[in-house]
Amino acid sequence: MNTTSTSERNRNRLLLVLLAALFLVPMLVAGILRFTDHHPQINRQKGELLQPPADLRDIAPRLAAGGTYAWNPEARTWRILVAAPAQCDTKCAQLAEGVDKVRALAGRDMIRVDILWLGAHPANLPSGGVRVLADDSALRARLPRADDPRGIPVYVLDPNGFVVLRYAPGFELGDLRTDLSRLLKLG
Repeated sequence: MNTTSTSERNRNRLLLVLLAALFLVPMLVAGILRFTDHHPQINRQKGELLQPPADLRDIAPRLAAGGTYAWNPEARTWRILVAAPAQCDTKCAQLAEGVDKVRALAGRDMIRVDILWLGAHPANLPSGGVRVLADDSALRARLPRADDPRGIPVYVLDPNGFVVLRYAPGFELGDLRTDLSRLLKLG
């Protein structure tokens, strides 16, 4: 003989359905967000992600002082490449100082960041991790929208020599710093 009343049985069933929904609804929402490519903004890069990344591995950039710049992927060095114009003005000099600050703010990881300066450079270019490259039309041609009429674009290159991020002229240096710190954590 069943001693439970109909109202108690219905209440127990409702409780079971609510308990199942408590676990299944968040997974359903997460699945929908993932497959519709909605991600929290905090996990996205600030610069323009280049798809596909430009491949510079077969180019041996020439240093302005002589010799070539080796990619050396084993060193796990990330690079900030500044595609400067033929004439470096005050905005160019300010960008040089800002990019050097971004590198310095990497802290103990700053030894894993090189700044590649392509083209004319200001007289007061910081000397720490800056490698001044001789202007090379083949290298410049591989950089997406390098000759931007709005100003100087900046790029982030991975340790292998792929251009992975582009920052449009006038970008916030804090965005570069945020992206670079995330990339340095990757390894």
